[in-house]
Amino acid sequence: MRKTKLSGIICLLITAVIWGSSFVAQSIGMQSIDAFTFTGIRTFLGVFFLLPFTLIINKGFDFRKKTLRAGLILGIVFSFAQNFQQFAFYYSTSGKIAFITAFYMFFVPLFSVIFLKKKIAVLTWLSILLGLIGLFFLCINPSELTSINLGDILALICAVFYAVQIMLVDRFLDDGVNGIQLSFMQFAVAGTISVIAMFIFEHPDLGNIKTAAPSLLYSGIMSCGIAYTLQIVGQKNASPVVASLLMCLESVFAVITASIILHENMKPVEMAGCLIMFAAIILSQVSETFSAKLQNREPVKPS
Repeated sequence: MRKTKLSGIICLLITAVIWGSSFVAQSIGMQSIDAFTFTGIRTFLGVFFLLPFTLIINKGFDFRKKTLRAGLILGIVFSFAQNFQQFAFYYSTSGKIAFITAFYMFFVPLFSVIFLKKKIAVLTWLSILLGLIGLFFLCINPSELTSINLGDILALICAVFYAVQIMLVDRFLDDGVNGIQLSFMQFAVAGTISVIAMFIFEHPDLGNIKTAAPSLLYSGIMSCGIAYTLQIVGQKNASPVVASLLMCLESVFAVITASIILHENMKPVEMAGCLIMFAAIILSQVSETFSAKLQNREPVKPS
């Protein structure tokens, strides 16, 4: 399993900050336009933002079969993840969607055990449990627990696809695929799928799109163009389990951002949720360090 470095932690923390701050923009944009329209436009904004970086930094495109195949697969999975989450806003609240989506931090180690036969340390499982408890305190209103709606189910499906996306990024980076081009191709494929669906199932209106423009620009450039690229770059220097925990801090930063910008006072239970989430991240780091020491320990030779 890839070791976690400080550079990976910093990139993934910035990712979580941007995702958290853009969550409100995503919700506001849905008041003016439909789900496929929002996802398609925001994703292509990410494509246009990354295009010059891909051309300049990579000095062109990598057309090797391995790279194209990785971008296609990742783009399809990413498209499903984005759109399931976006459609959840029709039926459920932002807090519940954020909490349920964050279950990808549970699915990543679970899938690693089931499909990749990897061993996950007990302390890591404990950190995941702590993270889920923290997110519960942070996102869930107890009065909302009486019913499960379609939006909650869509958000859970979204969490499964995001877990697969995180694991695929880890796999493709191990195979030597360039991170920036992988991000660019992910958006290009996902955006194409969403735009096609937009014209088939929806009736995009230019006036409504202009109304949602601020939300689209922020979500497209910051969340797609910058944050998802930082996710891929950050995962080069982080294990997938720790990466999923770090990125789940988006819910924490969403509450903190709302408190700073919108002057929404944090409730004591929300503060407790933030503290528990940070404790879960620290525990995951302790667990990974301890596991690495055990793996690197040389066996004692019999005398």
